[in-house]
Amino acid sequence: MASQKNFDFAAQIHEALNDQQLRSNFKFAMGTMIQKRKAVFADPEETAALRKAGNTIKRRCLTKLPELLEQLEAKCKANGIKVHWAETTDEANSIVLDIMRSHDATKLVKGKSMVSEEMHLNHFLEERGIEALETDLGEFIIQLNNEPPSHIIVPAIHKNRKQVAQIFHEKLPDTPYVEEVEKLNAIARKTLREKFRNGQVGLSGVNFAVAETGTLVLVENEGNGRMCTTVPPVHIALMGLEKVVEKMEDVPPLLRLLTGSATGQIVTTYVNMITSPRKEGEKDGPKETHLVILDNGRSKMLADKQLRQTLQCIRCGTCLNHCPVYTRIGGHAYGSVYPGPIGKILTPQIDGLDIKGALPTASSLCNACQDVCPVMIPIPAIIRRMRDESYDNSPENHAEGIIKGHGYKKNIIEAIVWKGWAAVYQLPFLNRFALRMLGKFGNKLPKVGPLKAWTSVRTAPKFAPKSLHDLVKEEGIRND
Repeated sequence: MASQKNFDFAAQIHEALNDQQLRSNFKFAMGTMIQKRKAVFADPEETAALRKAGNTIKRRCLTKLPELLEQLEAKCKANGIKVHWAETTDEANSIVLDIMRSHDATKLVKGKSMVSEEMHLNHFLEERGIEALETDLGEFIIQLNNEPPSHIIVPAIHKNRKQVAQIFHEKLPDTPYVEEVEKLNAIARKTLREKFRNGQVGLSGVNFAVAETGTLVLVENEGNGRMCTTVPPVHIALMGLEKVVEKMEDVPPLLRLLTGSATGQIVTTYVNMITSPRKEGEKDGPKETHLVILDNGRSKMLADKQLRQTLQCIRCGTCLNHCPVYTRIGGHAYGSVYPGPIGKILTPQIDGLDIKGALPTASSLCNACQDVCPVMIPIPAIIRRMRDESYDNSPENHAEGIIKGHGYKKNIIEAIVWKGWAAVYQLPFLNRFALRMLGKFGNKLPKVGPLKAWTSVRTAPKFAPKSLHDLVKEEGIRND
C-alpha cells in the first residue's frame, strides 16, 4: 500500500488496469457476489422497506450518539467489561499494547476487524515484539503474503485458488502445493488451531454494540471470531464509535441487511453476542474483556448534517461490489484501508483531502452505490461535496463545517480562468467577442497541458464558425 505522503492514485490505477490476472479474478468474484445479493433480496418492496428501516435506525442512533455511548459505557462496566476511549489511532494502539503488557502477553490472535486495519495495529505490535496473527481465512492469506485487504468483507478476493495454493506452499513450512479448496481450508485450519491454543490475548471487531444491554454483536462464518473471543483468557474488542445502536430490537433488521448485502446470506453461520467476561460457574469465555472505542475523526463527521451520513455505514461492502471503478481496479489501488465508494467519502475525512482528495475523483457518479446501500447513504452527493471542498477553502460556503485539507486544489490560474468565464457570461459584448474568437480559432487550439489531459478521455467539442445570432442576422430575421 502506498504511504500517505507519496500516494499516487493515478499510477496505482494504471498498474491495476494492466494486471490481467487481477481483472479476471475480480470479474468472476464480483459477478458471484452480486448474484447472491439479488437472490436474498428478491422482493423489491420488502427490500425497500427493510432499507428504510435500517436508514431510520442508524439516523436515530446518530442523533443520540453521545448519550448512547455513555449508556453503553455504563452498561458494559456494570457487566464487567472494561471500557477504554481513544481519540486517535495512536491512543488506541497504546491501549492495546498496555493491555498486552499488563498480562506479559506476546501472542495475539485476531478476528476480522477493520478498525484494527485503520489503526495499522499488526505493524505497531510487531515492531514491539508481539505476534499479531490474523485468523480470518482471507486475512490469514494476505498476511502471509504481506498485503493489506483488498475488500472490506472478502480481504483476499483478488486472489484465485492457484495463487492461494502458491502462497501456502511458499510461506507455510512443509506445505505441499495443492489447489483443491477443501485441502487449502484444511491446511489453514491445522495451522490456526495451534495458534488458538497458544494465544494469550484474543482480539475482535464489533458489528453492533447495544447501549440498552451493553452487548457486543459479532457476525462471522468461519468460527474464528468465536475462538478469538472465548479461548484466550483476555478478549479485546475494537469498535468505531458509530457502531452503537440504541436497543436490542434494532439489531435484527440491521443484521438482516448486513449479512444479505455482504455475503448473500439470510444470517451468518455464527452470531456472537458478548455481554460480559466469564462468570462464576461458566466453563468457557475470557476472564477479562476490554472494549476500545475509537473516534479518529468520527466526532467531527457527526457534527455536520451531511457528512454524518457517512457514519451510517454498516461495513457490508456491497457498494464495492456494484461500483464500476472498484470492480476494475480492486482495493489496493485506493491505497487505503477503506476502498471503493465508502472509502472515497470516509478516507478523505479521516486522512484529509490534501492527502486522499484524489479518491472522490474516481467515480462516474452512476449512483449504483446509493441504489444498493442497505442504509441508504447518499454516497454520490457526499462525493460531490468532497470535490467541491477540494477547490473551495471558504468556510462560509460550508455552514456546518469543512473537511480537513479543504481547498488544497485551489490555485491562482484556475481562479483567474473561472473569473474570466463568469465575465464572459455576464457582459454581452465580451460574450460576442469570445464566441467570434472560438469560431475562428477554437478548433485550432493545440492539445497541450490541461486541454490534452481533458481530451484524452473526452471528444473535443467542435466550434461552429458562426454563432446562432450571426446566422439569424444573415437570414434577415429580426432579433429584438
